[in-house]
Amino acid sequence: MVAIAKSASEKVSALSSAVTRIADLWGFSNAKLGAILGLSAATVSRLRAGSTMLDPSSKSFEAGQFLLRLFRALDALLGSDDAAAKRWLDTPNLDLGNKPIERIDTMRGLIEVCDYVDFYRARV
Repeated sequence: MVAIAKSASEKVSALSSAVTRIADLWGFSNAKLGAILGLSAATVSRLRAGSTMLDPSSKSFEAGQFLLRLFRALDALLGSDDAAAKRWLDTPNLDLGNKPIERIDTMRGLIEVCDYVDFYRARV
């Protein structure tokens, strides 16, 4: 049982760390990452400092998993070009009806953007 608890703890730590690295790569402010995760800017600041972790039973954890999914999908689609991923997020998209970066502030928008990228990734 200790191994399971440690494994769950490692997953929480890994996702929390991954989310903050993605935010750094894509230039998200604490307020922007907070909007995506449904957290306050102060909580995001503590998350970035490593003094708090995402709660695995929360919507924030789920949003973090979707943000990681989006990062991985764009990474695969764009050949690990972080600058290209940032440009894609900042470019108006007719299919999505807005810039993807503006869509991901809600859970529904985040899921739709993930599904959109996964759809195009499957075609490649």
